[in-house]
Amino acid sequence: MNKIIRMCAAAAAAAGLLLAGAPAALAAPPAATTPAPPVPPAAQSTGKLELPRPTGPLAVGRDTVHLVDPARKDPWVPTADRELLLSLYYPAVAGTGSPADYMTVAEAQALLTDRGELGRHTTPEQVAAVRTHARAGAVPRWGHGRYPLVVLSPGFTLPRASLTTLAEDLASRGYVVAAVDHAYESDATAFPGGRMLGCKACEAVFPDRSVGKVSDARARDVSFLLDRLTGDRPAWRYSRLIDARRVGMAGHSVGGASAAAAMAADPRVDAGVNMDGTFFNPLPEAGLGGRPFLLLGGDPALLPPDLEDHSWEEAWPRMDGWKRWLTVTGMGHPGFTDWPVLGDQAGYPHPETPLSGTRAQQITRAYVGDFLDRHLKGLPAPRLDGPTTADPEVVFQRR
Repeated sequence: MNKIIRMCAAAAAAAGLLLAGAPAALAAPPAATTPAPPVPPAAQSTGKLELPRPTGPLAVGRDTVHLVDPARKDPWVPTADRELLLSLYYPAVAGTGSPADYMTVAEAQALLTDRGELGRHTTPEQVAAVRTHARAGAVPRWGHGRYPLVVLSPGFTLPRASLTTLAEDLASRGYVVAAVDHAYESDATAFPGGRMLGCKACEAVFPDRSVGKVSDARARDVSFLLDRLTGDRPAWRYSRLIDARRVGMAGHSVGGASAAAAMAADPRVDAGVNMDGTFFNPLPEAGLGGRPFLLLGGDPALLPPDLEDHSWEEAWPRMDGWKRWLTVTGMGHPGFTDWPVLGDQAGYPHPETPLSGTRAQQITRAYVGDFLDRHLKGLPAPRLDGPTTADPEVVFQRR
């Protein structure tokens, strides 16, 4: 664990946004008391930042749902009930609704302050105003059957907005997507009632190195989320869009480890994806009930030898269903999120991700999407069968 903590600090100093690693479960500890140095306006991007367009044929709507679990106290703030904030993406009627916000200015300010270097190239206002491709309040696309549900869990200290590109793409391909902010686990998330919740979990996790508590808590979050989205009294007004018999989960960093934890705890999760996340808790000896799992990692060559992570090797034999272990040459830890795409546009190519942001997202969306298509929709996904000249960066580590 010492190497993980050292890696957090090193990446915070060198890269600004996220730690390097493949896989590596934590983002750098927040450093809100050390704001990024002021930068002359000429050094910052003045252009509009925009996420890549979804690749699917469907228009995308977005809704926001706040969930409170009165039966469970928050693991980081024991006096509070556990809370989740969801962005729900869904197939929609084209031309309805209004452009969906990326995040609030206050959330963007906290992100740039805690991560440092990117703040020298852009402003909180620009990050908050990133152009998305979902439409808030859009009319759902009814009459085409129900859609599989995919839960997305972000990296530690990162907001759910960090996976917006992937969320919008999956919804455009015919999924309902629930991107989750887990209370007190991000730099800052604006919850209802004007409350800005910071990373209280960091105060516990980094000093005592109890990272496994994060994935355990998130596994319980997912079970509660499924109860509230697919139960008899659903919390979402469009819950009839969801096919509760087809549920997948994908996550970045510790969110990816949480996908396996959720599968181990809840048989309703049919398939899982870990994008570059260390398993701080071992998988059950009994496996995952024969359910499919995808390991999609960054480039091992980008990690110094003393920061190598062996948790995937230990987990691999316990994955007892369909499985793949892929790595992406030139992809650093942040490459599975929106940040390299936005960094490229802001004039800050992320030093921990030599692969361009555009290419990193092309690969992430293609392989995660095809995995879910194969296992939740029964569609062919030949790119998962072996190496292809179309994607020379993708390496099949285990066959």
